[in-house]
Amino acid sequence: MIRVKNLTFSYTRQPFIENMNFEVNQGEIFGFLGPSGAGKSTLQKILTGLLTTYSGNVSVNGVEVNHHDNSFYEEIGVDFEFPSLYEKLTARENLRFFASLYKKQGDIETLLTSVGLLPDADKKVSDFSKGMKSRLNFIKALIHDPKLLFLDEPTSGLDPSNARLMKDMILAEKARGKTIILTTHNMYDATELCDRVAFIVDGELRALDSPHQLIMSRGAAMVRYTYSPDGKEAFGEIPLSQTSKDEMLMRLIRDNRLTSIHSSEPTLNDIFVELTGRRLQ
Repeated sequence: MIRVKNLTFSYTRQPFIENMNFEVNQGEIFGFLGPSGAGKSTLQKILTGLLTTYSGNVSVNGVEVNHHDNSFYEEIGVDFEFPSLYEKLTARENLRFFASLYKKQGDIETLLTSVGLLPDADKKVSDFSKGMKSRLNFIKALIHDPKLLFLDEPTSGLDPSNARLMKDMILAEKARGKTIILTTHNMYDATELCDRVAFIVDGELRALDSPHQLIMSRGAAMVRYTYSPDGKEAFGEIPLSQTSKDEMLMRLIRDNRLTSIHSSEPTLNDIFVELTGRRLQ
């Protein structure tokens, strides 16, 4: 679906992105993960044809991006971090307008229903909450049923309930076979949603793999347990792979004397810091 080979881009004479290579498979959620200013949004603008003065090769849906025509956008949906809506229009009027820009048009009523906005369809967007605007902006990107979605910080600033709703909608689009590019600095979203993630720092691709593989390849899961000898709480910790060698743990299990036990492994943020020396948040 996407092929990037030897991509270099510069805003000035100094390269901002240099010699970047990766591919995105059809039907996967692929995350660009990195701190603010790392180059994530610039890369997204290149992939969506907004920046075309790059060197190297960038192919999206079989089209070299710097040679695209208007038909290129018939198969691409974009949901920017900040909603691009006409606030003096209603939700339904916004969707009708944006649908008119495409040859293929989805059913507006169905889209509004899917995000719980049908009862508010005839309210002006200026009266919407941030969460409502985010949901409307998301279905605006789906109005022409594109094959490829670019989502920029889709849960940024949302309360937990709306963030959960947004993530469920993203997973539902994946289940429909769409390819999704997720740009974020939120490690939790990336871990939960992405099939693979690319660590981007200072315009460079530092690592690329599934969140699970990145985590498991960089650190062993640990088991931490607590018990109460003589009424005082004590604890022990050991790598998960070596629990059978911990005589105290084995004895506590046999005697049913554990007060708590849990395992933990490095987070994606821990791995990012280890590989790049930078923090995601």
